[in-house]
Amino acid sequence: MPQEQYTHHRSTMPSSEGPQVYKVGIYGWRKRCLYFFVLLLMILILVNLAMTIWILKVMNFTIDGMGNLRITEKGLKLEGDSEFLQPLYAKEIRSRPGNALYFKSARNVTVNILNDQTKVLTQLVTGPKAVEAYGKKFEVKTVSGKLLFSADDNEVVVGAERLRVLGAEGTVFPKSIETPHVRADPFKELRLESPTRSLVMEAPKGVEINAEAGNMEATCRTELRLESKDGEIKLDAAKIKLPRLPHGSYTPTGTRQKVFEICVCANGRLFLSQAGSGSTCQINTSVCL
Repeated sequence: MPQEQYTHHRSTMPSSEGPQVYKVGIYGWRKRCLYFFVLLLMILILVNLAMTIWILKVMNFTIDGMGNLRITEKGLKLEGDSEFLQPLYAKEIRSRPGNALYFKSARNVTVNILNDQTKVLTQLVTGPKAVEAYGKKFEVKTVSGKLLFSADDNEVVVGAERLRVLGAEGTVFPKSIETPHVRADPFKELRLESPTRSLVMEAPKGVEINAEAGNMEATCRTELRLESKDGEIKLDAAKIKLPRLPHGSYTPTGTRQKVFEICVCANGRLFLSQAGSGSTCQINTSVCL
């Protein structure tokens, strides 16, 4: 066993060099770099802590909330003016009791009502030039629920007892209008006018025009026609004047009289003829031509 004997011999030989010491740790430039990084980390921690305390102080963080924003049992409570740079999603927005709720925007304020598929059903846009509402139906009701105004694709309903138009030019209706009563304000004039077209008033049971405390005038440029198909035309007044009827050319001998008789042509035209001892209408038939 030569190898075992050689090993035992080396182990029994006395050592003249002495014990060897091995150093454990980081020394030199590595140690300085480690201390530097530890010091830098401590400085960053202190700066971060200071910045966090400063942000908490500036933003007024408390147990109840942040700044003007408070967390309550019913939700979030926001006091003062607020600015939202991104869309706001909420189930209910209301002001404090006794205070008004204001929405301000540099361009417009848009309110959208969406369905489950995020499709817009109703939209309200308030812009600098107009207020626009998009939807299938628009309704205005009183506090008690009475309908005041309603509009959809088929009709527009005004549920108020009285509709007043305060414009100087009145109201323009491009098409027909149905109403049981048209009346002007007290001591005001009521005028129905069609500047370029015809004006037609129809009713199955009659049309009544009444001026209780004033005059009633009907003026036209060409012809004014009164027609009754199955009934009669009745002029009921103490005085009936036709000042511009044409006069016949017949003049009886003797003194000129100021008494005339009304004659009717076959075509319905009326004219005046000086009265004589008999009828003078047949003499003045030239007026009927």
